Order: sequence, then structure tokens, then C-alpha cells
Amino acid sequence: MKRIDFELRGDFITLDNLLKATGLAGSGGAAKAMVADGLVQVDGRDELRKTCKIRAGQVVGVHGARVRVVALPATPTDPAAVDQKA
Repeated sequence: MKRIDFELRGDFITLDNLLKATGLAGSGGAAKAMVADGLVQVDGRDELRKTCKIRAGQVVGVHGARVRVVALPATPTDPAAVDQKA
């Protein structure tokens, strides 16, 4: 079984976009068709909502592949946000 870790950049990604971003679907239309045909599971349950929100910690299964959605570690973008105490 193919295992993919997908790093989430934000609060969520829609299911169809996740399938496309991981290469499990060749296009957005193909991703939507896969979901509509009942080929996709989220956390072990069949999912028929094409644009359901997938969040960190969830697992998506399709075609013998498992995608684990993980949150990107927080990185400070503002130097003032970094604790300068020694």
C-alpha cells in the first residue's frame, strides 16, 4: 500500500484538491468523479462530499493508497516574534 504524508498549509484542504495535490487524481474533474463514485474514504468511512474539509490528523484512502494529513510546524515569520531572551 502506498503511504503519503501531506503537509497542510492552513486550516484545511478540500478533498478534491487533496486528491489532485497528491497526484492520486490527474485533474480536479477526475478527483470529483472518484469521490462521486464512492472510491474515497476519510478516516475509514466512505466520503461522498467532493469538497469536504480535510484537516490535520485525518487519513484519506483511495486506490490502495493512504494519505495522512499533517500540520506544518509553526515557523516565525516576524523576527520580533522570536523570543530573544538568553
